Amino acid sequence: MIARTVFRRGLRVLALALAILIALVVLVAGTLRIQFTGAPADWAKSTGNDAMWLGHMWVDGRRTEPDVQRLATQLRATGIRDLYVHSGPFNRDGRLDPAKYPNAGNFVKWVKTHLPGVRVSAWLGQKVNNVLDLDDPRPRQNVLDGVAAIMKIGYDGIHYNFEPIGDGDTDFLTLLDQTRRHTKLLSTSTPQLEPYPGMRLAARAALDHDKYWSHGFFQQVVARVDQVAVMTYDSGMPLGSLYGGHVARQAEVALDLVPESKWVFLGAPAYHDHGVSWSDAAESVALAAQGAKLALSEHGRRERFGLAMYVDFAATEEDWREYATQWLS
Repeated sequence: MIARTVFRRGLRVLALALAILIALVVLVAGTLRIQFTGAPADWAKSTGNDAMWLGHMWVDGRRTEPDVQRLATQLRATGIRDLYVHSGPFNRDGRLDPAKYPNAGNFVKWVKTHLPGVRVSAWLGQKVNNVLDLDDPRPRQNVLDGVAAIMKIGYDGIHYNFEPIGDGDTDFLTLLDQTRRHTKLLSTSTPQLEPYPGMRLAARAALDHDKYWSHGFFQQVVARVDQVAVMTYDSGMPLGSLYGGHVARQAEVALDLVPESKWVFLGAPAYHDHGVSWSDAAESVALAAQGAKLALSEHGRRERFGLAMYVDFAATEEDWREYATQWLS
């Protein structure tokens, strides 16, 4: 009799917890949907301060100067002024093998010739869960040695993309501080920002790593770099309207936290292999642009704010059309 009573109480507690969880999910979804309403201001669009991630083929010898000329023709009609070209990754011990970027010097030279005014940064990174240990000073020093060497090629800056960096990772902050000795232009990709209080801890409990960064840690990173690119894609949102609201919220938070002297980019998903079918259907460059415009309209004019297209080799004609019609116009 006692066991049966305990069992029933347990079921009630479980049912209550499930009901609370469902209510919270519905509340967040409703809030994001509301976030994606209204009409953006006419002036809310690209200010000519956008960015793009480029694949490894530009620096490993597969692309030649005529390829860069064709790229230049395409980009001249856009607001893209920063290119992050994949020049790594770092090895497990943090070393960066020069054999990974044999054509980097030529690529930088060709961009300077055919796209004057466009900055080129070396996109460098690695997985840091059971691969590269940034907590260890020795691999961290190897990373810095690799940065110092690749900057001699002629890059304008360094763009880091280490994943997953947990919220509050002081060793990552140390790496950013130390990288300053080697480059005047420093940028980094960042995870999504905690949309609403409590969501970071809830997501961490479910995923066993930080999906979101707290606002405080994000500001510590921002203080050490010139540019941040918030990876708003792979959001897990099942509907386009929710993804648009998600981008609007990410932009709203980032605009409030990043000073106007620094660049803030929102990653726009110009790729179509998210790994889950609903994300392929829900996420798009158009919705990222619309969400960004809504947030910008609410925040006010901001010069150093733009989209970062991910990624050149996966972008389709439709992605470019959406970028042009939804963000440039």
